[in-house]
Amino acid sequence: MKIGFIGMGNMAGAMIGGLVKNGLVPPQDIFGADVSEALVKSRAEEFGIRTTGDNKEVVKEADYLVLAVKPQYAKEVIDGFKAELKEETVVISIMAGKSLKWLEEAIGRRQKLVRCMPNTAALVGEAITAATPNELVSEEEKENALDIIRSFGRASVVPEKLMDAVVGVSGSAPAYVFMFIEAMADAAVEGGMPRAQAYEFAAQAVYGSAKLMLETGKHPGELKDMVCSPAGTTIAAVRVLEEKGFRGAVINAVEAAVKRSSEL
Repeated sequence: MKIGFIGMGNMAGAMIGGLVKNGLVPPQDIFGADVSEALVKSRAEEFGIRTTGDNKEVVKEADYLVLAVKPQYAKEVIDGFKAELKEETVVISIMAGKSLKWLEEAIGRRQKLVRCMPNTAALVGEAITAATPNELVSEEEKENALDIIRSFGRASVVPEKLMDAVVGVSGSAPAYVFMFIEAMADAAVEGGMPRAQAYEFAAQAVYGSAKLMLETGKHPGELKDMVCSPAGTTIAAVRVLEEKGFRGAVINAVEAAVKRSSEL
């Protein structure tokens, strides 16, 4: 299986790093192209993959082709290589806002496609990525595509109509979580903790809590109740969050992201 990348920026770099680290394919079977000469050189040195400045070279070789360019450049980039694209190639798009229909129209024919929406946690191998294959993708090809995506985190197949919801609940979510961490750290600083230590404590608390939920499979409400001792510190904090509309604010924020995604 040969995997090609059109665009080798941060997200593609995270994917390539995951593929090499996990040994899904040998580095010589990964081929990437980018308009940046610096990236072409640095990705080759960093991962031992083959790189080029010519998208067509990658397209000719790839069994699975990852489109990792900015959405505003997508049409121009696809126009430049679509004549070389083989019908049997599975195209994996991580471009925000570009539907399966849009991709087919840009390519100009029916094509095996998998639309994905990762988040920035891919940079540390902890992304959650939604994937939507079209009907031309076989079960084996779908599993291969998911293996590629899982090289930098978790993956789940969703119907395309849920992609906007995915943007709200995971694609944009790192920003919400960073704000939450920052706010908790600010409170700790106010309580006398040094800033760097406050960030470490707040970030690890979020990371550990998420890991606990994922690994135990327990409902978040049940886990919350486990921490809330009678007349204790945690239930006092929870009461304040409820009074300030914490849940409602989060729901409204996610809904705003979903709405904006649907408008793009």
